[in-house]
Amino acid sequence: MNIEDYRNYCMQKTAVTEHLPFDDDVLVFKVCNKMFALASIKQWESGNGYINLKCDPDYAQDLRAQYESIKPGYHMHKQQWNSVYVHTGELPPKLIFDLIDHSYEMVIKGLHKKLRETLN
Repeated sequence: MNIEDYRNYCMQKTAVTEHLPFDDDVLVFKVCNKMFALASIKQWESGNGYINLKCDPDYAQDLRAQYESIKPGYHMHKQQWNSVYVHTGELPPKLIFDLIDHSYEMVIKGLHKKLRETLN
C-alpha cells in the first residue's frame, strides 16, 4: 500500500475531508470534523509509514497481541487509538482497509444522532 492508496480509500468515504492541521507533515482525515485517520507523510516517504486509527479498546488489545505491526497509537490516547505500521509486510492490505473502516465507523457511532442521520 502506498500513501495515495490510503488517501484515496479514506476520501471515498461519505463526508470525509482531509487536513494538515498540525504542520505540513501530518495528513489527517476527518468525518464531520472528527479525526478517524492520520499519518505522517515524511514517515511514508522514508518507508516507515504508519496510520493512527481509532479502535474499540478491546479490539485494539486483541490486534496488538496478534500483530507486531499494530501498536498503541503514537501521540494518541493509547486505549482508543492504534498505530498501524503498513510497511512491515506483516499486514495484508485488506486488514488495513478493514481497520480504516472500523475507525471511520467508530467515529460515526460517536456522533450525535442528528449528525449521524445526515450521513445516510
